[in-house]
Formats: sequence, structure tokens, C-alpha cells
Amino acid sequence: MVSASDVKTLRERSGAGMMDCKNALQEANGDMEKASELLREKGLAAAVKKAGRIAAEGVVGSYIHMGGKIGVLVEVNCETDFVAKTDAFQAFVKDVAMHIAAANPMYVSEEEVDPAVLEKEKEILTAQALNEGKPANVVEKMVEGRIKKFKKEICLLDQPFVKDPDKTVQELVNDQVATIGEKISIRRFTRYEMGEGLEKRQDDFQKEVMEQAGL
Repeated sequence: MVSASDVKTLRERSGAGMMDCKNALQEANGDMEKASELLREKGLAAAVKKAGRIAAEGVVGSYIHMGGKIGVLVEVNCETDFVAKTDAFQAFVKDVAMHIAAANPMYVSEEEVDPAVLEKEKEILTAQALNEGKPANVVEKMVEGRIKKFKKEICLLDQPFVKDPDKTVQELVNDQVATIGEKISIRRFTRYEMGEGLEKRQDDFQKEVMEQAGL
């Protein structure tokens, strides 16, 4: 027999619906950890279906690097206010903000990349390839490959997650969709770096952020 308190605990932990939590606990014979895994597995299978749903709730999270050197504001959306208030969702948003502070992406996704930025980078990469003495007939293919790499480096969703480099930020989002059971999207962010644009000593901010996080 599954107790109401166990259902409530699992719901608060996962953000999943009450009936989903109840069914998972029944299937897991009351084992909270196994029920959480079942919810995650079912969520992964349903992630694609959730992609077209509306995510209009959420939070604006922030991260301030120790000493005030970097500040990040990020808007992450979900489907319900209930999920937005869960500890799991709040922790996810904080992780995203910390990643942005450390990795300094320029855009959320490749679709947002300014064509003018790509064109300028293409010019630079073409000049580099020619200066390396590469034959003109292979320069185009080389530049094409490097542009693809460049886009992945500057787009948040394609970057390796700083706390787990074997996983991209998009994969982190997918994991949260599976766990929480709602569509989640990172809508926008702003990153401020103290003295940005001014002549100053350049520090390894990513290293500092990781050290601060104890990683």
C-alpha cells in the first residue's frame, strides 16, 4: 500500500504528477529510489513528445562569482509553477547559471547565431588555413568543419557541461525533462564580466568558478 506522504515526497523530489508518482511507487513496491528511476525512464521516452508543449512558467536564476567578478542572469522555462518552485528545478537553474559564468557562451542555440559573426569567423579561419599552406581546394572543407566546431563552442546547449564534461548542456536539459516530466527550455541569459571591454589582466575565470564550486 502506497502512502499519501510517500507520493507527496516523490512528487516534491521529482516534480512529476501525483498519479505518475503513485503508479511509480506501486510498480516499485514502495521503493522511493526505484520509483524515481522509473519516472526518469518514462520521462526520457516522453521527452520528444513534450518538445511541442508550451513552457511559460519558470524562474529567472542568477549566479554571482566570488568577489563579484562575473554575474549571470538566466531565464529557464517549464510548464507549471509547481515544478518551477521545486528544489530540483531551482538547483538545475543554478547549475545552468554557473555553467554560463564559467564557459561564457554567446548564444543559447545554433539557431540564434548571428550570420555576421559566422561570416567574420569564416574569413579569419580561411586566412588561417591559407597561411598554414593548405591547398586552396581543401581550404573550403577545412573551414566548414571549423565553423561547425566554432558554433558548438559558442552555443550554450552544445557546450560540455562544466560539472560533467561527458554530457552537453542539451543532454542535461533532456535529463531534467525525463526527471521532472515537463518541457524545459533555456530561453535567454545575460552574462556580465567586471571590467569587460576595459584593458585589464585576464584571469582564468572558468578555473576559478570550478574551484569555487569545489570541482
